[in-house]
This record gives sequence, structure tokens and C-alpha cells, in this order.
Amino acid sequence: MNIETVTLGIVQGLTEFIPVSSSGHLVLVTELFGAQANHLFIQTLDIGTFLALVIFFRARILHILREIFIERNFRFARNIILTALPVGAIGFLLGDIIESSTVLVAPLTVATMLAIIGIVMIFLEKLPKLSRRADGEKLSWQRALAIGGLQVISLIPGSSRSGTTIIGGRLAGLNARAAAEYSFLVSIPIMAGLVLKLLVKDSSFMVLDWQNVLVGNIFAFLSGIIAINFLLDFLSKHDLKAFGIYRVVLSVAIIVLISVGVLQ
Repeated sequence: MNIETVTLGIVQGLTEFIPVSSSGHLVLVTELFGAQANHLFIQTLDIGTFLALVIFFRARILHILREIFIERNFRFARNIILTALPVGAIGFLLGDIIESSTVLVAPLTVATMLAIIGIVMIFLEKLPKLSRRADGEKLSWQRALAIGGLQVISLIPGSSRSGTTIIGGRLAGLNARAAAEYSFLVSIPIMAGLVLKLLVKDSSFMVLDWQNVLVGNIFAFLSGIIAINFLLDFLSKHDLKAFGIYRVVLSVAIIVLISVGVLQ
């Protein structure tokens, strides 16, 4: 069993949902392993985290589908689509450019974005917010779209898709737990698109390297389930400040590693 494969799977599963940036951590892990990031393999780990979301929220997904096809209530589905649309569209158009950019995937970029989003998390509860909403279904279409606009920042490694969406949800009037749950539900169509792209364009790679892909995704799935459950429980009692502090400390550590030549 390849230790790097297992590590990447665990890191992907934990950091995809905990708002500390999966792409940023994966870039750092591959750097510390002394190997160039295999972006295609890292992308295949989305299969495990996608399945974690679907399994964990299966009852909620069935409820949403029942609302659409039986009750003819499209509001929640509309909000999810509006929030997912900006990052999905820009990611589809510019994803290859972002992944191939040596500047955007550089450890210094990761450190910068970790710090910026971390500082926002630390002071988030002091920022002005819109009137309260119980959950994502109660958001207006304007608020849902605004959260989606903020989520576009997550395309830069070190930002965090869940982190930017939770921040947007809090500013839009959701409490911390409701914002996290909404973030996860919004991730489902985005990750479904990524998985579909993998199956259509990169199935040959997955077949050739099926053992590593399978092992990596098993660990991504298991750690993803743990991460979702942990974050929802944590945010039922706390805010994002602890994650913000972690991000800033990690950013400083990365800058130190860059300065001494460990990272480049």
C-alpha cells in the first residue's frame, strides 16, 4: 500500500469539508513528499468525497427530490443551483489554466490565501450580516447567488470551497451549522460535475492506475464522512474562529518553510 496514496486520500477527505483548504493541503503534502503533484490522481479523489456527501445526506437529497417532483417546490433546488453556478462555470472554463499555473499552485499563494481567509474567519462574527434565515431554502435568490460569487475565490488553492461558502452563508444570515450544511449540499452538483468529467475524459487513467485510485478514494470516503460529521457537530456549538487561527498558523509555518528552502 502506497503511503503517499493513503495520505493524499485522508488529506482530501478531511480538508475537502473542514474549511482549511483541500487543494492547499494537497499541494503542500505532495511538495513535502518531494514529488510533483499528480493533478489527475488528486482529482480522482473527488469520487470518494462525492460519495461521502451523497451517503451522509441521502435523506436530505431524497427530501429535496420529493419537493421538486411531488410538491413542485423548486426554491431549495433553485438556491443550490444559483450558488453552485458561478464556481462551476468558471471552473469549467478556466480549471485547466488554474491547475497548470505555477503561480496559483505555489506554496506562497497557498500561504497567502490561507492567511486571508483565516483572518476573515477570526473576525467573521463581528462583521455585519443580513437578517437571519433558518436554512438554505429560506434564502432569497439574490443571497444564494451572492454566496456563489464569494465561492469563486475557492478556485485559488489555499482558499477552501467549504470555507468561502460557509462565510458567505453566515453573511447571508445563516447560523454556522446551517451555513455548513448548505455548503455541503451546494458541493453535491459541483462535485457531480467533476466526477462526470473524470469518467468521460480520464477513465483510461483510472483503469491503468486503478489500485491507487481505489485505495485513495476509500480513505477519502472514510475521512470525508468523519469530517462532515465533525464539522456539523462542531459548528452547532462554535464558530469558525478556531479554523481561522489554524489557517493563519499554518500560513506562517509555510512561509518559514519557504524561507529556509524546504518549500519552493
